[in-house]
Amino acid sequence: MTTRLARRLAAPAPGWTARADAVVVGSGIAGLTAALELRARVPRVLLVTKDRLVSGSTVWAQGGIAAALDPADSPEAHLRDTLVAGVGLCDPRAVEVLVTEGPARVRELVARGAVFDTEPDGTLSLTREGGHHADRVAHAGGDATGAEISRALVAQLAAVQADPGIEVIEHALVLDVLTGAPGRDGRPGPVCGVTLHVIGEGSRDGVGAVLAPAVVLATGGIGQVFRSSTNPVQATGDGLAAALRAGAAVGDMEFVQFHPTVLWLGAGVKGQLALISEAVRGEGAHLVDVDGHRFMVGVHPQAELAPRDVVAKAIVRQLARTGADHVLLDARHLGAERIRRRFPTIGARLAEHGLDLATDLVPVAPAQHYHSGGVVTDLAGRSTLPGLYAVGEVACTGVHGANRLASNSLLEGLVFAHRAAHDIAHRVETGALRPAEPVERPGPEALVAGAARSRVQRIATDGPGVLRSAAGLAAAAQALAAVRTDAHRAVEGGERPVADPQVAEWETTNVHQVATVLTATAATRRETRGGHLRSDHPDRDDAAWLVRVEATLTPDGVLTQRRAPQD
Repeated sequence: MTTRLARRLAAPAPGWTARADAVVVGSGIAGLTAALELRARVPRVLLVTKDRLVSGSTVWAQGGIAAALDPADSPEAHLRDTLVAGVGLCDPRAVEVLVTEGPARVRELVARGAVFDTEPDGTLSLTREGGHHADRVAHAGGDATGAEISRALVAQLAAVQADPGIEVIEHALVLDVLTGAPGRDGRPGPVCGVTLHVIGEGSRDGVGAVLAPAVVLATGGIGQVFRSSTNPVQATGDGLAAALRAGAAVGDMEFVQFHPTVLWLGAGVKGQLALISEAVRGEGAHLVDVDGHRFMVGVHPQAELAPRDVVAKAIVRQLARTGADHVLLDARHLGAERIRRRFPTIGARLAEHGLDLATDLVPVAPAQHYHSGGVVTDLAGRSTLPGLYAVGEVACTGVHGANRLASNSLLEGLVFAHRAAHDIAHRVETGALRPAEPVERPGPEALVAGAARSRVQRIATDGPGVLRSAAGLAAAAQALAAVRTDAHRAVEGGERPVADPQVAEWETTNVHQVATVLTATAATRRETRGGHLRSDHPDRDDAAWLVRVEATLTPDGVLTQRRAPQD
């Protein structure tokens, strides 16, 4: 079936306009790093964030940030572990950039005020997580690494906010990426800014436009596409959907990482769930089924420290064998003092539910955690659209391939945001990036009623979830196509709005478009690889599928796919 998606959201015309040399959308590690680096190199930067500066997804990162910081470790070893976790689909060039530049970027974080946990001799305290063969994960506050990194970067940004060369707009939802006139070959025109909806006061209230020759998307993941996720409620795929509507290529969309150990609170639970970090297993915790059997021994040489996709799929198989809906995490043998010192944040979250790692078997099951795909970029963060950059989880750099290695996500955001900022600064200075005037993209406007979100989430969970099949994906595609997506409904005597253009509707439209592309690419990849299990194609097929599936929208909104060979 032909899939069509609208190439712009239904929204009021911009009521205000701002101009900048670069606009950064998002305030996690990638967005904050990009803004700080740009601020020192171009005359005017505008940073917009969906909530408050301190509310990005980085805050929720528990485990840590991986880098070869120990003299006994090496970037080459980190590269090997990353390639293994990516199951044949990593871009080795991108991984080499990550692991060789990563240690310096982490040390810069320390210089910017991030306080990591240390050993008695003052050296960084390093631990090990799934898929790593060395202790290379730096952490802060035990299990509050993301919160500490966010605190340090926000403090750095706050120190320069009086500078007229940088402006921060909070509570701003990116609507669409603005593009200029298309080329003679029909390709999308250059990026020239974004439209935003700001919940604020004065001149920055309502829908507005920020015009800039460079746009950096750092909008995070797609967690709320699914019924249950570890992602914050803001993770509705806004940047990814906006890039797709603008004509950018997206890749590896089908590779969703389902974290194996998310607190199980019952079959009907939805929204953001509590993550039990992989670092708990890194310290020696075991997984057992409801009969007390430690089932990961024999499944993989690293047992519970196998890559996440291996553990998640092993849990799914064990649930099928036992008929249970969860397994159990056993950390009791680690000792109460060690657990409370190392995992204070997890301990507090569990205590809210009457559980204690030191004394209880903790019920866990896989849930959506991370998206390995996104906006296709090169090694400088450039997308396929001139002037559009993507960094962090919204990007598909090739670092993760089919499955992200634990604690590589913070490092990816840090390394590639740094690279993107320096590339933008150079291109602005040389005139390679110039301001352009936006033109309206043709075709219908999209708007999905906010009330449809739970329906879309159910479809995504049952279709391109951890367990997939051709029949299930076809049913999901049909169900998503049946969701009303047009902005107006024809009635006798004219048209009337389906819903008012507002935040819930815009977010739900993004969720629907991302779910649609995810379902289509998942149906295309007829094999089991990475975080999912295809019940009708249970094995890897390297002969046919060592390719990246890329998707784009044509000028008239038709979703097209191509298989890009691995270099």
